[in-house]
Amino acid sequence: MAASGESFLVARNPDEESSLPYLVRVPVDGGLVLKARETWPRAARVYCHPLEGEEWPLGAEIVDEVPVRHCARRGSAIDLVLDRARNNRAQFVYTRLRGRPAIFWQTAKVVRKARPGVRVPTRRAAGLHALAIEVDTRERYPYRFAGRPAESVRVALPAGDYAVRHGDRVIAAVERKTLADLATSLSDGSLGFAMAELAVLPAAVVVVEDRYSAIFKLEHVQPGWLAELVARLGVRYPSVPVVWAETRKLAEEWTWRFLAAAAVELGEEGRDP
Repeated sequence: MAASGESFLVARNPDEESSLPYLVRVPVDGGLVLKARETWPRAARVYCHPLEGEEWPLGAEIVDEVPVRHCARRGSAIDLVLDRARNNRAQFVYTRLRGRPAIFWQTAKVVRKARPGVRVPTRRAAGLHALAIEVDTRERYPYRFAGRPAESVRVALPAGDYAVRHGDRVIAAVERKTLADLATSLSDGSLGFAMAELAVLPAAVVVVEDRYSAIFKLEHVQPGWLAELVARLGVRYPSVPVVWAETRKLAEEWTWRFLAAAAVELGEEGRDP
């Protein structure tokens, strides 16, 4: 994440033979220096390429310098928020172009222009053609992920009921709850301990196979009490959201897409080129 007081810099590339005439310095990971085709992605996504050596050249002609409000790496993207009224939000997205690594600098406006009306993801989650999902051995009636390119492997997970791994490390997990399970684990306090373990992971979530409104209709429970407990846990563990998936079928679908997205954003799984 960018340190307080840092600036986003744009300069002319001193290498006159380069096809990318500008340099940008992104204040993340100690300072990321990229060659770019434009000074800002106003009309289309801007192709970028890392500067060899990643060192900002001395005496470079600065064409833009703006204080940074927020800059952080989020999986395969870097979010950038500048302290100015216009042209202040953008992303640097790491992807592949014709099988080779590529970086594109984009804003929400140019993405909408490039894909007008597109709001629904493709059927194949995150473009994956294979995914190994670990299922906790204590899960009695596990999701089967039928019809999806997934292989379920039974293991004793340290946290959650379903997880994906990068190398030897669990990078994302899902804790599944029926409404009855949720009510019990909220009442006896065990959900708080489970969420504390999940919060250690890079990505984690609790998915409930019901609607949020259902917790107000449970018998033998004071109205609003369970909702209050959910709210408190949400504040205590903000990195572990509770998702209300309405039905078991939708919860299974949501779990599959979440784990697939985590495998792509946080690890390296097989994807279509």
